[in-house]
Amino acid sequence: MAALQRRTGVTDDITTIDDVQRLLAGQDYVCGRPLATVVFLALRLGRPLFLEGEAGTGKTEIAKAVAAALGRRLIRLQCYEGLDAAAAVYEWNFAEQMIAIRTAEAAGGADRDALKSELFTEDYLIERPLLQAMRPQAGGPPVLLIDELDRTDEPFEAFLLEALSDYQVTIPELGTVKAEHPPIVILTSNRTREVHDALKRRCLYHWVDYPSFDREIEILHARAPEAAETLSREVVAFVQRLRGEDLFKKPGVAETIDWAKCLLALDVIALSPEVIADTIGAILKYQDDIQRIQGSEAKRLLDEVRTELETA
Repeated sequence: MAALQRRTGVTDDITTIDDVQRLLAGQDYVCGRPLATVVFLALRLGRPLFLEGEAGTGKTEIAKAVAAALGRRLIRLQCYEGLDAAAAVYEWNFAEQMIAIRTAEAAGGADRDALKSELFTEDYLIERPLLQAMRPQAGGPPVLLIDELDRTDEPFEAFLLEALSDYQVTIPELGTVKAEHPPIVILTSNRTREVHDALKRRCLYHWVDYPSFDREIEILHARAPEAAETLSREVVAFVQRLRGEDLFKKPGVAETIDWAKCLLALDVIALSPEVIADTIGAILKYQDDIQRIQGSEAKRLLDEVRTELETA
């Protein structure tokens, strides 16, 4: 077990699943036991953790909470269409290299081979997230968040599979950089496309679903503690009811928290159709969805929510 702790950077504070829940709760992250279990195993076994689920369900936040709870640096690789290995690992500082070349030329012309060797050194290297994660970090191995992997394409997945297999990357001009202690790796996907099975098999997997009513109340209490109990229950119940509607984009937990904070900023103490109409942009982000919920539909949903809360 000690060998596993040295490899993954797990602290002595984490010996049980309850410890994971306790540490994450200290970062205002309300974590159910299934998610806490897979986080515990990822830390103990040194395996990457693959989190998949709808947008706004807290996948990115879990990486932030783990990093903060362990006192580690969070290194985030935000994925996008067209992302390639070079952009994820490193690039050369061409502007500084050009200045060095012109300086050498102005000084009378340096030896070309010597100048070339000087230009491709650590001094001119710009480290990107994957390379940064392989470097030693103060406080222990960092948390490497590879966010929204589903936005990339298959060639990058193949490269990532190789990089995470040996926890090393290669810079042709400098050689291979291998992590002395592997980073804690968390990958997320909103499932806009399927990620290849080969990469998933390298990871521990967990589907992050929308929380239950009680769990979402806990989350809202942690993130917006100043919200009154009555308002919190109405907000959560209304958002959960919206998720059952035929919407283009269902609101996530992040939207629940944002909406509650907006209502608090407006000194709202209870929901009304007028308040919902004024603040609907905090929870719905597409005009077609907003039009669907406006007016009498918002009143109908609110009435149903209050009836449910009264009979609960």
